[in-house]
Amino acid sequence: MASVDAAGNSPVDARTSAPTARRMVLGAQLRRLREAAELSRADAGFTIRASESKMSRLEAGKVSFKERDVADLLTTYGVNDPVEREAFLDLVKQSNQQGWWHRYNNVIPGWFNDFVGLEESASLIQSYEHQFVPGLLQTEDYARAVMTHGRPQHATDDIEQRIDVRRRRQRILARPGAPHLWVVLDESVLHRPVGGRKVLSGQIAALLEASSLPHITVQIVTFERNSNAAEGAFTMLKFAEKELPTLVYIEHLTGALYLDRLDEVETYGRVLDTLAVEAETPEDSRQILAKLRSDI
Repeated sequence: MASVDAAGNSPVDARTSAPTARRMVLGAQLRRLREAAELSRADAGFTIRASESKMSRLEAGKVSFKERDVADLLTTYGVNDPVEREAFLDLVKQSNQQGWWHRYNNVIPGWFNDFVGLEESASLIQSYEHQFVPGLLQTEDYARAVMTHGRPQHATDDIEQRIDVRRRRQRILARPGAPHLWVVLDESVLHRPVGGRKVLSGQIAALLEASSLPHITVQIVTFERNSNAAEGAFTMLKFAEKELPTLVYIEHLTGALYLDRLDEVETYGRVLDTLAVEAETPEDSRQILAKLRSDI
């Protein structure tokens, strides 16, 4: 059952939204209550023995909540209705539940945990890739070749667990109410023989099949276009819940960046718009995939 906010609205669907998103929704609701009570973060933090910086992290959904702290904040903010309080405290419990991916903490970095949780809750996932097929569309053989640098026979138990994570992530595309996935690929990705010709052929066939689904769009930026709109790969996540900001996710060698400032998000949004124009149409892109598959 979905929780409700003070206005009686459903802030987040507990059936499909991951704990990461619920935490962000709860933080945003508490921030609005604090602002309505005309209290500073420092004043509110004093109530629960928290610093102003911790209050900032709580309201951004970056740290977990304690039921006692939320109950004290609700009292401070003047929320005394038992039904409203119970709805908030129920959301605390939901936000503190661990997602399925936490069982893989030994093989995936901590900074990637948040991404998986947000990806689970997104209504629209937009990606640009210039090196590999995005993880949500990778075949098992292709993923193994990527993770072993082309030597799948050397796959370790840790790598097999990481491949399992990738398979689990891909389930969001098959569930009811699946997010729309829109991918723009540089053509070089389709010619890079990751894992050899057989693996690449299987991957291209999988892309062709996926792109036939109504909620998956694949566009290819051909060599002739050679777009320079983007300097590197990135993913934009959009959410149905109004409390959740649009996020841009960028991986680098030692971690990842999460951008949510309006000017940053708008910049990447314009890049995606440019890529969509410069890339082949979805139908023409499917024809390119079909030709490549037959050529291989």
